[in-house]
Amino acid sequence: MWDWILFIIFVIICLTLDLGVFNKKDHVISTKEAAKWTSLWVSIALLFGGVIWWIFANGYAINPTHLTPHDALLNYYTGYLVELSLSIDNIFVIAVIFSAFQIPAKYQHRVLFWGILGAVVFRALMIIFGVALINKFDWIIYVFGAFLLYTAYTMLKEEKQNDPKDSWLYKNLSKVIPITPEIRGHDFFIKKNAKNYATPLFVALIVIELTDVMFALDSIPAILAITQDEYIVFTSNILAILGLRSMFFLIVGMLEKFRLIRYSLAVILGFVGIKMLLIDYFHFPSWISLIVIALALAGGILASIYIKPKKKQD
Repeated sequence: MWDWILFIIFVIICLTLDLGVFNKKDHVISTKEAAKWTSLWVSIALLFGGVIWWIFANGYAINPTHLTPHDALLNYYTGYLVELSLSIDNIFVIAVIFSAFQIPAKYQHRVLFWGILGAVVFRALMIIFGVALINKFDWIIYVFGAFLLYTAYTMLKEEKQNDPKDSWLYKNLSKVIPITPEIRGHDFFIKKNAKNYATPLFVALIVIELTDVMFALDSIPAILAITQDEYIVFTSNILAILGLRSMFFLIVGMLEKFRLIRYSLAVILGFVGIKMLLIDYFHFPSWISLIVIALALAGGILASIYIKPKKKQD
């Protein structure tokens, strides 16, 4: 259990330094600053692969699936790449949420910070229950696989982005908590006429949390198709989430350029869905999964850059 405890302590230290030291003062995150932080988080995640190898090589891991250090390392990197690529779609939605609730750019990092903190807790619970379900009910993996294939199909359809203010959550949240359109600094609640009101920052935070839970319904089964080792699933998932904030500010201005990335994500989800459905008949080596996912992601990025969008006819 010490490996779990040390990793959780590491995550807490990173989050504390992030908001308490490096981003204590609210400011607009520039593309250059976001690129530095994204590079740092990706580097940390890649270096943590060495920790994964060391833990499994020295027998410190619980290792219920009997992974070799080599397979554990490949599964970790594959799982991390899956989570990182699926986070791109999450960025699209977060951008829409911030726009809908008119959250000033200098307060967006703080909202994302608390959103990430909540996501860590929710995803930890979903990972534990997901692995427990697979261990108890073998057939549940086929349900996950079919669900991922359906999600891949829905991603291929061109859908209009819904306004978060029209969502069921927003309409019912306003019935429970008084909401004000006023933004006063980075406060989530303000007091007016001796009554507490939730600001748009708090509403955006709640919508982002719910959105992450919805995305986790895709990403958790996807990574469970790669490996069912709880430690690898948890660490790769959380490290991908920690880098989501800086990645948001890095590519939010380039969303139009990566307009075809949705098809890459559909290919990734479709692949892991098929992998789940064929688990009793064919075993995909970890290196094949890593290559397929990397090629799908690179293909979507290159296609977005070189394939020009069709001009709409008058």
